[in-house]
Amino acid sequence: MKILDKYLLKTFLITFTTVFVILFFIFILQTVWLFISELAGKDLDLLLVVKFLLFSMPRIIPLVLPLSVLLASIMTFGNLAENYEFAAMKSSGISLQRAMRVLIVFICILSIVAFWFANNVIPYAEYKFVNFRKNIAQAKPAMAIAEGQFNDVGFYNIKVVKKSGENGNHLTGVTIHEKPNNMGENKTVIKAKDGELISNEKSSILKLVLNDGYYYQDVTPKKYEERAKLPFIKGAFKKHIINIDLSELNKVDDSKESINSTNGMLNVNELRYTLDSLNKNLDNEILSFSENINQRVGIRKPPTSVKKDFKKKELPANLLSLYNSKEKADILKMAASNITSNIYTIETTQKDLKDKQREINKHMNALYEKFVITFACFLMFFIGAPLGAIIRKGGLGLPIVFAVLIFITFHFINTFGKRLSQEGGMTPFMGSWMSSFILSPLAILLTYRATNDNGLINFDAITTPISLFFQKISERFFPAQNKE
Repeated sequence: MKILDKYLLKTFLITFTTVFVILFFIFILQTVWLFISELAGKDLDLLLVVKFLLFSMPRIIPLVLPLSVLLASIMTFGNLAENYEFAAMKSSGISLQRAMRVLIVFICILSIVAFWFANNVIPYAEYKFVNFRKNIAQAKPAMAIAEGQFNDVGFYNIKVVKKSGENGNHLTGVTIHEKPNNMGENKTVIKAKDGELISNEKSSILKLVLNDGYYYQDVTPKKYEERAKLPFIKGAFKKHIINIDLSELNKVDDSKESINSTNGMLNVNELRYTLDSLNKNLDNEILSFSENINQRVGIRKPPTSVKKDFKKKELPANLLSLYNSKEKADILKMAASNITSNIYTIETTQKDLKDKQREINKHMNALYEKFVITFACFLMFFIGAPLGAIIRKGGLGLPIVFAVLIFITFHFINTFGKRLSQEGGMTPFMGSWMSSFILSPLAILLTYRATNDNGLINFDAITTPISLFFQKISERFFPAQNKE
């Protein structure tokens, strides 16, 4: 390896490592903020918090790595151009492509490592992350409940005044609001003097035993005029047991990344196998539904052997004229009921099929994302390196502005494409690769302009035609002044 290659590689590696560590720390803080409700006030020791963060770290790599490559490329080549080191290279006959050669080899190696990481480490970390949260909930069920505030646990909002005991299992001053099935106010309120959380590591059910309490339950009368009286039921109990599904503790809002989705825990081979099963299941369900709905509406396949010489019996134009008034009413009522039932069945099945197709799209997006991160490293390098050579600015000023703008554009398009493809607005392939397809022409343009020593924008191509236009106008209307 020549001295120049060693110098460029050393400069890039130092910048890349520094930027990667800083960005990784920033995104870790964002992860802590994302899950602050699960960590704060839950009596977790330092070791559990560290394990929680370690298992959540690998999911940050697909965000940090392309941004680190982009920013390191801009800063490295910007410093070289700002200090006239590129001018010295070019005067010695070394082109930009020759200077980038050793770094291209490094980016190739980095892309291979990124694909291996996305295909092996991230799925394993996702699996451990989900199971770690579940194990914490089983070993320390009290972590789901913080003192002095309402905690959303499954179908209940639970508030306790104080927790005690070795694992905080003993509760004092318990107030529970049971969530209604439909939208509206709380229908049931339970208050108890104390209670105890009982869990078993082999079971996913958390048992909440309440002592010395009472409950209020609103009643909705069938007659509308009686609802204004606001009737309710009040009762007392010595002991009351509530069973809570621990899987509900792992659920998060739709605005966050889905924790329970299994596609993030699978590698390429497992995703392909799962996709094959999901597609077969969807096709079988569509075929089964079509046969079922045909039978319900009376559409049947004709028999294989049909006599051609049978005589068709002519039917009257108005079939209902064959029946009396009561029979007509019964027939129409039955037909309306069948239509309503069939429409409801079709709408329900349609929603179910859309959900299954959405799950297939999510798995396909997860499959393509493992390859997108590999290409993203190349893309960000071929955007950042020529851009740094063009703007001729290093340090942490202008390069950060360009890097953030480009990466936000890349991340926004990538997120938009995935969301749109999940809902069936486009194919999962286009949704996953949309950002790469849109920014690839920018990388080609910047590399071309940096190679030919052109600026970021060729203003001469814009200003020259305008100046010629005004010059022709001046020559036409003021010929005497132009001769002087």
